[in-house]
Amino acid sequence: MTRSARHVTLTPGYLLHHHPWRDTSRILEVLTREHGRLSLFARGVRGPKAKLAPVLQPFQPLLLSWSGRGEAPQLTGAERAAPAAPLPQTCLLAGFYLNELLLKLTTRHDALPELFDHYHATLGQLRGGAPLEPALRVFEKRLLEVLGYGLDLVTEARSGLPLEADAYYDFQPGVGLVAAPGSGAPALRGQSLLSLARESLQGERTLEDARRVLKAALGACLEGRPLATRLVARAMKRGASA
Repeated sequence: MTRSARHVTLTPGYLLHHHPWRDTSRILEVLTREHGRLSLFARGVRGPKAKLAPVLQPFQPLLLSWSGRGEAPQLTGAERAAPAAPLPQTCLLAGFYLNELLLKLTTRHDALPELFDHYHATLGQLRGGAPLEPALRVFEKRLLEVLGYGLDLVTEARSGLPLEADAYYDFQPGVGLVAAPGSGAPALRGQSLLSLARESLQGERTLEDARRVLKAALGACLEGRPLATRLVARAMKRGASA
């Protein structure tokens, strides 16, 4: 419930990131349903006597209150919005990947309730044991759509003709999907793209094609900025295979 621009009370939100400030305080990066992404200055939330420390955890639905008009208004209260199990250990890196995408691709104070709902739903799927890769790909697709960079996954960009399931395509940022000269890498199978459009991702080839086209589209939006979570994932993969 929002009372005024100066004082916001119990609005739904998530903690995306935080960093320490002085001895016992933190600067919080949060995503809220009604106010978008913003920074909050949280006093006295570090240390053994900090009552809010157990509450201010990532991936937990929160109700946040703050006051002030500056770039970092002061947090005045926080509580759990509803009981929620912790994110499984195997999904933690994926959760931080979602958070990093939101931090790097959203604009401060731009309310995107639909995106908030997609994020909330994706965390719920991961908590419930849904397959990891399809959940991430669908979130990436919806993120691009909400931000205004959605992919046309049903039409060939140059001809305007519908994609054919048994044909192959290349993705060109700023252009879209264009007919590929052959079926070799990095061509994308039409059936995979149509499955992504329906958000029905099954099979190794379909998931790999979805991953590649979405990675390219997100890369164009990131404008060369690397994602730390991807670097961590690669390092872990190399370590596991060593």
